Amino acid sequence: MQSNKLDVFWASNSKLFPSSKMALVREKLEVLDDSKLLVISSVEYKEPTTMLLISLFLGVLGIDRFMLGETGTGILKLLTGGVCGILTIADWFSITNRTKEYNFKRIMEVI
Repeated sequence: MQSNKLDVFWASNSKLFPSSKMALVREKLEVLDDSKLLVISSVEYKEPTTMLLISLFLGVLGIDRFMLGETGTGILKLLTGGVCGILTIADWFSITNRTKEYNFKRIMEVI
């Protein structure tokens, strides 16, 4: 991939991935051809801040877990009220990292 296209993609999307895995993603993107850029850009990534807001307001219903593809935990939270609020509060502190990991998995599937 051309360096300037990679820089544009990275500048607009770097906040969506875990900082510990940024070097790996960048390394994988550098060896791709330009035709894959369109595919990678079309993937829908979850915004960590938006997921935090969803977790704060709808986390008791498990909506945050459903959106990250964790159906089993989403059903558990829905039926138990976030396991009496304990899992909901724990998710408030971990949802941004979980969202970034979800985005990392998505981009690695495409690459």
